[in-house]
Amino acid sequence: MLTALRSFLFLLVFYGGSVLFVLAALLFPLFGRGYIRWIATRWSHFHRACARWLLGQKVRVEGVLPQGHYLYIFKHESMFETLDLLCLFDRPAIVAKRELLDIPLWGGIARRYGLIPVERSAGAKALRALRQAAAEATAEGRAICLFPEGTRVPHGERPRLQSGFAGLYALLRLPVVPVAVDSGRLSPRGSFLKRAGTITYRVGEIVPTGLDRKEAEARVHAAINALNPPA
Repeated sequence: MLTALRSFLFLLVFYGGSVLFVLAALLFPLFGRGYIRWIATRWSHFHRACARWLLGQKVRVEGVLPQGHYLYIFKHESMFETLDLLCLFDRPAIVAKRELLDIPLWGGIARRYGLIPVERSAGAKALRALRQAAAEATAEGRAICLFPEGTRVPHGERPRLQSGFAGLYALLRLPVVPVAVDSGRLSPRGSFLKRAGTITYRVGEIVPTGLDRKEAEARVHAAINALNPPA
């Protein structure tokens, strides 16, 4: 009963407050990209505060997230880590499907923020645009983040990485920082109920550049699933 009450309050406060952030973001033509990134960061911190004080969800980071020119790869179990990235990094550049930029209203805001779109059928022109966007992001000191499973997966499942990871690894030539996340234990996909507890990020060993596809994928896959129950 307490879990249901907390979940309802979270739904009411977070989504109600998010409307205000979206309305504020619509003013970006007046203030520029820096403004919208500031709004997005405040929204992320608002989300974490709602999760902490309404749901009773704490956050723990095991290890140290290195700063610099890296490709950060995250396990994806719930909406939590999608929104929480802006609490972990300063203005991260998130790689996402190109179709998301076509969503009315949200797409324009995401484009202005600096989300990096990736085409599913990436031709030479799309790959050049992706490399250029990534170069600009790293030049600005922004972390490049990717969820290689393509969608949220239930806690404990270990799907294969989507082909997009290998493509980015070869294209960007950046060392990889894999990060395991166990948010699905407390906020499972498709469930209204969100339980209290601690959500853990576990930073894995850096995967160097220049590995063949099979080895790079194996290392990343093992690292981002480190918080799953033993197979």
